[in-house]
Amino acid sequence: MRTDVPQHRGALIAPGVLLGAGMGGFFDGILLHQILQWHNMLSSYIPPVTLVATKINMVWDGLFHATTWLMTAIGITLLWHAGGRRDVPFRASTFVGSLALGWGLFNVIEGVIDHHILGLHHVHPGAGQLAWDLGFLGLGAVLIGLGLVLLRGPRRGTAPERAKEPAIGPGRPTLQRAPG
Repeated sequence: MRTDVPQHRGALIAPGVLLGAGMGGFFDGILLHQILQWHNMLSSYIPPVTLVATKINMVWDGLFHATTWLMTAIGITLLWHAGGRRDVPFRASTFVGSLALGWGLFNVIEGVIDHHILGLHHVHPGAGQLAWDLGFLGLGAVLIGLGLVLLRGPRRGTAPERAKEPAIGPGRPTLQRAPG
């Protein structure tokens, strides 16, 4: 382990949070919007009972998925750049904690804004919808707590010596063809 390299965990935390939020959004959109078809982005405001209303909801679901895709793409880009830095301590607890934190933040922010403040949709509309909405927020709170516990893990220490540097990546030599 190197002791002369300052540590910058933020370079791993930021992509983890973005990837966690993106994964949480994709999970919500794929499971609740598409597979179970419990709600759409605007289903409380524009119930999808006609073809036109269904198409409007589908467009807004697409915008929601585009946003989660963008968060995921930015997270991957930041993670790629962090991979080229020697001062980033790559610890599973930091990355998994960041993923959980991001997913939890997604649930809480999206749940408070869309379910409670704007009333655009509910997790599972109908009887017991408040319980489903609160459960969604509760899951988000648990994920935030888990993420924070994992992120509070050991902060001391240094970036591990990398036995073999990757052949390609930011700040790395390009892949060379073998002669012959």
